[in-house]
Amino acid sequence: MPTLRSAVARLFLGGLPGPALDGDTRRLYADVPLAGVTLFRQNAGDPASMRALTRDLHGLDAELPPLVAIDHEGGRVHRLAPPFTHFPPAATVAAHGPRIVRAVATAMARELAAIEIDLTFAPVLDVASNRANPIIGDRAYGTTPDAAASGALAAFRATRAVGLLTCGKHFPGHGDTATDSHLELPVVDRNRRTLNAIEIAPFRRAVAAHIPMLMTAHVRYPALDPTLPATLSPVLLTQLLRGRLGFRGVIASDDLEMRAIADRWSAGEAAIRALAAGCDLVLFCHRQDWLRTAVDAVEQAVGSGRLPEERIAEAYRRVTKLMRWRQRHARREPLSVIGCPAHARLNATVRGS
Repeated sequence: MPTLRSAVARLFLGGLPGPALDGDTRRLYADVPLAGVTLFRQNAGDPASMRALTRDLHGLDAELPPLVAIDHEGGRVHRLAPPFTHFPPAATVAAHGPRIVRAVATAMARELAAIEIDLTFAPVLDVASNRANPIIGDRAYGTTPDAAASGALAAFRATRAVGLLTCGKHFPGHGDTATDSHLELPVVDRNRRTLNAIEIAPFRRAVAAHIPMLMTAHVRYPALDPTLPATLSPVLLTQLLRGRLGFRGVIASDDLEMRAIADRWSAGEAAIRALAAGCDLVLFCHRQDWLRTAVDAVEQAVGSGRLPEERIAEAYRRVTKLMRWRQRHARREPLSVIGCPAHARLNATVRGS
């Protein structure tokens, strides 16, 4: 393992403020060699510019290039402007059956591969079981565990075939919430049996399918852990996801800047608790100052004995293994695939136009 600071840094995914690699981000990475960055709308540009940006980001570490990630579900969760194809949400795609699910996932993955994106924070494994849910809804592939899992896993396999990393979300299930974790801490009051049968069922299938990464939910489930949201809960992440479900991939937190977490815990405390609970990769997607503070806090927590070095080493091994997988499987697509006639026809079919 490298120096403690370098190992801790590999457990963080950050962001950058604009459409080019700026000096502040270069200096941040020189001090804190992150696992990668997540791109948002403020980073989006034309395809050639975006490919140049990802290449600049990869160039920050020639030996083990940082992962460049993006939320790319279609529907409401789409960061890229035309000519990138904007497909409908998962629920609309799933209504056309598994062949179309695979075709859309392949098309989306090929467009991301053309600009050399490494990781897409998809598919959604949540079950859309609550019509009042303001944040999931049509992002889910179905309203039953079987439909949600079948659609999500078809998309996962198609995306993996193109060589991209995927991240299923949001463990152990965000589908029955009535509030948005970007704004407050949701609570799901279902009993253990119902949670196991509905929320957790798609994740059990995803683990069996060897999905490489799962993202946590900033949601509290009193029947499983009466005090802590899933992201900070050893009961949910270590005992349930690692122990009972047998997940061996990377556990990523959702963005720790979201108010469900940030209104209750400081950046440093949230990062320490997330890693202690079982997260391997923690996200600070916008605030580079918070990210620096969190890295410092985790490093200090290891030095004081609050976080065992073994926990950092374990997470470091998982994250770097995933980064090396992407190095081996990266597949470049031509920029001409972006918004190509075949994708336009597929999009029209799905939209019924």
